[in-house]
This record gives sequence, C-alpha cells and structure tokens, in this order.
Amino acid sequence: MGPEDLEKVLRLLPPGDMRREILVGLDTPDDAAVFMLDEETALVHTLDFFTPIVDDPYLFGQIAAANALSDIYAMGGTPLSAMNIACFPCSLGMEILARILEGGLAKVREAGAVLLGGHTVDDEEPKYGLAVTGRVHPERIMTSLGAEPGDILVLTKPLGTGILATALKGDFISEAEMAEAIEGMARLNSTASRAAVLAGAHACTDVTGFALVGHLLNMLPDQGLGCEIRMALLPVYEHVREMAALGMIPAGAHKNRDFLAARVEVPQGLDEVERDLLYDPQTSGGLLVALPPHGLEVFAQQLGEEGWTRIGRFFENASPLVRVVP
Repeated sequence: MGPEDLEKVLRLLPPGDMRREILVGLDTPDDAAVFMLDEETALVHTLDFFTPIVDDPYLFGQIAAANALSDIYAMGGTPLSAMNIACFPCSLGMEILARILEGGLAKVREAGAVLLGGHTVDDEEPKYGLAVTGRVHPERIMTSLGAEPGDILVLTKPLGTGILATALKGDFISEAEMAEAIEGMARLNSTASRAAVLAGAHACTDVTGFALVGHLLNMLPDQGLGCEIRMALLPVYEHVREMAALGMIPAGAHKNRDFLAARVEVPQGLDEVERDLLYDPQTSGGLLVALPPHGLEVFAQQLGEEGWTRIGRFFENASPLVRVVP
C-alpha cells in the first residue's frame, strides 16, 4: 500500500491507547511498537510480509525474514521470538513452501531468536513474513524522530532493490546478475543497529516501501528540521541505473513520487534515473541513522570502512523538507 493510501486509512482510525506502558505506538511513524514491562525491559513488536521478490524460494524466505527483523533493529532492540505469516497456493506444492520457511528460519536463528510457530492461509499468490517480538531498554530506544540540526545522516545499505526486482520479473536481469542486491537484502541490520546505539544515535529508521525520501521525511517533525542529501554519495547496487534507464520502475515508486515530491527539493536538470532512485521502494533496506558529529567516529569503528555511507546532514528549517544537492 502506498503512503497516501495508508495515511487515509490511519486518519479513519480512533486515537491509540494512552497507557503509560506504551512507549512507541500509533502516534509516531515508526514501523514497530514498544511496550514497557518494567524500568529495565520493554518489548518491541512488529510484523511484515510481502509477495516474492526473487524466484528462489529459500532466498525469498531469507529476505522476507530479514526485512521483518529489521524493524526490531531500527528501534535499537534485540529479537527474541518470531511467528511465521504465510499465504500460499497449495497447487504450487508443499516443497516450495517448505523452502520458504527454511529460509526464514535460518535468518531467525542467525538473529539469535527462536521461531515459535505461525499461521498459514491458502491464497492465490504466495506471501511470507514474520511477526517478531524483541527486547530493548526503555531508555535506549531509537525512534524515527529525534534528529537535531547538525546531525549527520548515514545509510547502511545501497539503494535500488525495487528497480532490480521489477527488472527480474520482466526477465531483464537474472538472479545471478543481482547477487549483490540479494545478499544485501538477506543481510541482517543487527551490526548497524548496535553501532548506532553505541554511537549515541539521535534517530533511526529502516528504508523499505516508502523509499529513501519517504522514510527520511518520517524522521522530520512538523516544524524545525530539514535534511540535505548528496546525490553523488548515494550508494546504489550494481545494474540499478542500467535497469532504471530501461524503464524498470516499480509502480510503488510512482505512488511515492506523487505523494512525496512536494516536500522534496531537487536541483534543476537532475537526471530522471537519479530522481527515480529517490522514490524507489526498497525491500530489507539499510538503516537511516541521524548521528551527532561526535558519534561518527564510534559508528565507523564499529562497522569499519564498508557497510555504511555518509549521505547528508540535518539543518534547521521551518517545515519538513528533503533538499537534494548534486
């Protein structure tokens, strides 16, 4: 569902509960909720599932699980347990479903969590994901809000998975040719999350369906903050620009652009391929982290020279704005 449709639905819902134990709920744009058990422990809850993004069922299971687990990491949490969510046409054969579930289980175990069960529905189109519960200290929660003017914006995975998935469905590219992106989508955001916490991150979110600029705008409050990103610094997976030039732009990118473009300032003459990258919906993308300048060295020490890119900075601004510069 695109950001505009989701916003319409959320406006129709009654206000969320106001219990003191709800530390993160419906009143923030985060993809997970946090419920405090006591002064030392809070539970992080999330769920996510989607249709296949690659043909290999085991890889699909890995990517879908990593994508769901990412919401726990974006809050600074540690995954504890997971439940499968699967919709599957029985006519395809149970061997395929088993491989999907095996891929998901492998990622849950890699995260140090346990799989407790799940629910499966006979459906016309395969869908798979997880409901995940994690743990976080109430005073060390990272949310999408909290960035300050002068903070540095870093991104921990390249962009372009939506474009590549569209090209794969159209047989313009093979899974072997997009191996770098498949590895990236299946990679857990656990190390990046720990680095953000240790570096004293002011805000954090992961990049998924609302694209880079959509999730970045979610990091900007209604007043007082904007963000500048440098187009030349954006990391991009191999073959993405080539596929975008061929027109392999997912429908979700057009929805994102229609809804978000009014709050995005781009330089005149920006190449259309570069513009499409800003709105490309990601699957199991990296973390967007707002770091205080003094935290950058700690962050870099944790991740090394690879695995992250400094892409911009936050600045004072009257209203939410993403400014793109060459």
